Amino acid sequence: MTPLVQRVSATRGFAKVAPRVVPAMDKIVHRLSGGRVLLSAQMLPGVVLTAVGAKSGLPRRTPLACMPEEGGTFVLVGSNFGRPDHPAWTANLLRNPEAEVSWKGRDVPVRAVLLAGEDREAAWAALLRFWPPYGAYAARVEREIRLFRLTPR
Repeated sequence: MTPLVQRVSATRGFAKVAPRVVPAMDKIVHRLSGGRVLLSAQMLPGVVLTAVGAKSGLPRRTPLACMPEEGGTFVLVGSNFGRPDHPAWTANLLRNPEAEVSWKGRDVPVRAVLLAGEDREAAWAALLRFWPPYGAYAARVEREIRLFRLTPR
């Protein structure tokens, strides 16, 4: 089923519908399960990121796919499903890198670092092996997709 899901998730149609549907469903399921379940995690591992809003200063909760790494770190991808603009949560992390993720029912305080240079290249290569549709998202946008490494603090 994964190859089919990957093909569908790489389409422009998915990019139009998913940003409205997937996060809303994830928030509901996450809340009802007491933080133990993310619906989208059936395709990819996921976290719920709580970060301080760059403009509002208020906590913002965003369900996101992630790539867990050895040692307890996570890589988050600001792909925005291949849409032209950076997702808002990336601006939040740039302004306020101290955040928290809900991972498998546990709240984990983290610090976010925007990846650049060789670190970004290595992470991007790993992400393309992990979830190939990220390549399709990158091909549709002129911006460089932001990658963040979250380290527990």
